[in-house]
Amino acid sequence: MYAIVDFKGTQFTVEKDMTVKVPYMKEYEIGTEVELDRVLFVQDGDDTMIGRPTVENAKVVAELTGHSKDKKIIVFKKKRRKGYQKKQGHRQNWSTLKIKDIVK
Repeated sequence: MYAIVDFKGTQFTVEKDMTVKVPYMKEYEIGTEVELDRVLFVQDGDDTMIGRPTVENAKVVAELTGHSKDKKIIVFKKKRRKGYQKKQGHRQNWSTLKIKDIVK
């Protein structure tokens, strides 16, 4: 069984006992159980449910297992023949979810 979930504007394909890297969830602490209720698609064997836009009464239960940072992204700006160069960088924050169950 797997599902497609919309979370913070990003779609994820999830299965039970899968670990997913999602955008940073600073409002939750590690170990908190999170319910993702914007389920767009659920497939269980031959049984397929497609949402319009979401599947009713379907949710994905997950546990927040940690927060981390991604690798550094370099932002380099330059204007040719003007002597302008600017180098910046940042590390994006991420949270890790472990999928416990898919309820349809």
